[in-house]
Order: sequence, then C-alpha cells, then structure tokens
Amino acid sequence: MPEQSKPFVVTDRRKFTLDGDPRPDADPSPEKEKRVELPAEPTVVAESHPAATPSPEAASENDLPPAPTTEQNEQARVAYEMTADRLETAIRSANPGMDHPPAMNFEQLVQSVYLTAIMQLGGATHEGQQPQVDIMGARQSVDMLGVIAEKTKGNLSAEESRLLDSALFELRMAFLEITQALARSAAAKASGAPRPGPVGPSIVR
Repeated sequence: MPEQSKPFVVTDRRKFTLDGDPRPDADPSPEKEKRVELPAEPTVVAESHPAATPSPEAASENDLPPAPTTEQNEQARVAYEMTADRLETAIRSANPGMDHPPAMNFEQLVQSVYLTAIMQLGGATHEGQQPQVDIMGARQSVDMLGVIAEKTKGNLSAEESRLLDSALFELRMAFLEITQALARSAAAKASGAPRPGPVGPSIVR
C-alpha cells in the first residue's frame, strides 16, 4: 500500500503585515541576531623609502648573524689551507717550472687595491687610445684604502705606513687630475669648441 503523502504546512513567521502593522499570530520569540563579521583591520605595509631605510651603522647587533667560535674558525682555516695547497700542487704539476705565487701580506694587499684603482682611472690605456675611466669604481678603491688606513692606524710598521700613505696620496692626486680632465672635456663639448691635444678620458660608468 503506498504511503500516504503528508500535506505541507507553511508557517508565516513575518512579524508585520504589508501595511507595517504587527501580526497578531506572529511568533513572539525574539528573532535571532545575525552576527556580522567585520573585516579585519587592514595591515599597514610601509613602503620602502630611502629616508625610512635604516643605515648599516644604525643596525642593531641583534640583526647580525652569530660570530663563529674559535674552534669553527680554526677548522675553516685548516681546511682552506689544505685545499689551497692541493690545488697549487695540482697546478704546478701540470705546469712544470712554474714559480711559487708570492705570499699574501699587507704590502700585497695595498698594491692590489692600488693597481686596481690605477686601472679604473685609465692607467692601462695604450698610447694613442682614449682612456676609459671607471670613476665611481676608482673612488671606491681609493676609499677602500682610506678605510684600511683608518682601521690599521697604530698597528703598522714604519715601512707599511709609508707605503700606504704614498699609495693614498698618489691615487687621490690622480683622481683629482682625471676628474678635472673630465670636467674640461665636458665643458669643451658643451661649448662646441675643438679640444686641443690628445683625446681626453671618457667615463665608462
């Protein structure tokens, strides 16, 4: 026997009529309050700005990685020297008669930075060619020697101090000479006047 279908019961839960009057048969139970989820307060992301970016000098010591221990430093030094020795042995065996590279010391350091700055100032230019000058790179090299001089003050021998002072003096004078030559070249180009003599230096950066 088929199951008898049950009639649908519709319950009007409206509290007011179409005219806005209260309905006498309305459910007196208070309507549940609907919870409205407010959007989360927006997070303010500060834009990167040079003025707002802390300088390296202002960085806290907590921002720096932990320093290696004495044991870690010693292990790294021994491993480095052993690897470097094996590499040098392999290179020398492949190139019989090859001279030993000079041992690195303070003089080698100063000379390396000095020669780099000279090349950046166009010192390696062949005769008759236009010097190519990396003026900003040269400035960094000169400033690097200045930092070395400041940090090693009082710890150098008389010979080391004389070498460093001479290198700094020569590089600073060469830098001034090149910048003045560049200024004269730019002024002559702007005025349209022919530049007498050899071709002046040009900036590569």
